[in-house]
Amino acid sequence: MRAILVILGIVALVILAGMATGFINIDQTQTARLPRIEGGQAPEFKADVGKIDVGTERKVIEVPKVEVQRPGASPTPAQ
Repeated sequence: MRAILVILGIVALVILAGMATGFINIDQTQTARLPRIEGGQAPEFKADVGKIDVGTERKVIEVPKVEVQRPGASPTPAQ
């Protein structure tokens, strides 16, 4: 139970941080009406959120070769 509350708290903080920085913008486009005999109307919101594009790119990276020798073993010539 405690873990769920912690996760909900973290999600709420992330949403508040996004709204404070302008990354998330929520506007109410339709107001709510109380139900009468026929029914009411739920409020409507429009949310504009930022967009993140993630891509990949191929690169060749040279990695140094590491050789490990046990103590007492004869060294091998480097190639």
